[in-house]
Amino acid sequence: MMTLANAKLNQEYIIKTINTNDVELDQFLLTLGCYSGEPITIVSKLRGAFVVAIKDARYTIDRQLAEAIII
Repeated sequence: MMTLANAKLNQEYIIKTINTNDVELDQFLLTLGCYSGEPITIVSKLRGAFVVAIKDARYTIDRQLAEAIII
């Protein structure tokens, strides 16, 4: 099981599942377009944060979110 936090830069991955017990967090990720079967790419890594590309948008997520996204 590999999480987004362990992914390589500029390589596209497919989201397998979101592993969180927080309903609000799940809904937030869905509003970003982050759900099973969707491609995701890490554009850059910052201190404790990741800039990801989902569909045609870029978002900054923290390590906790990145570890909840299984690819």
